Amino acid sequence: MAYELPPLLYDYAALEPSIDEATMKLHHDKHHQTYVTNLNGAIEKHPDLGSSSPEDLIKNLGAIPEDIRKIVQNNGGGHVNHTMFWEIMKPGGGGEPSGNIASQIKADFGDFETFKKQFNETTAKQFGAGWGWLVYKGGKLAIVTTPNQDNPMSQGLYPILGNDVWEHAYYLKYQNRRPDYLAAWWNTVNWGEINKRFAKAQSK
Repeated sequence: MAYELPPLLYDYAALEPSIDEATMKLHHDKHHQTYVTNLNGAIEKHPDLGSSSPEDLIKNLGAIPEDIRKIVQNNGGGHVNHTMFWEIMKPGGGGEPSGNIASQIKADFGDFETFKKQFNETTAKQFGAGWGWLVYKGGKLAIVTTPNQDNPMSQGLYPILGNDVWEHAYYLKYQNRRPDYLAAWWNTVNWGEINKRFAKAQSK
């Protein structure tokens, strides 16, 4: 197996009440595992690709053999997206951002509340399954969305944070109330990890 499901660094119930235990078990153990399994199945057909990181695969989709390109786009993207997702959340997270990302949010959006409102409104409007992202582009932060499991890295952008708005991420607790989920999600955010990702984005 070239790629493996990363373990959660906290308990399934650790993000309650914002994200419920049942959703975390299903999301991590079933949905993310399926992306890993499908990605490995595709790579078995072209074993030379197994030495590439999942990030490198989705950065260079044009170089992926056509017979597995869509599988890698969907499942490699799903693997990369979810690996990031677990890392940028933590028990007792949330609150105001700190460090360099806080300064950049203030410079580009005015204040955190304005940024959060724009992010939630933009992401809530993503039709169907997809993700909302904060990326660093041309020296400024920008909010973008992608459909399905597409990742901004496929467009040459590095995601600093992202929120999953596939229904499997929130439906057990929030049903069709995507905006309620988006609002609650900020209580889980790991700003320390997001500052690390921002530093990486700035270095690219």
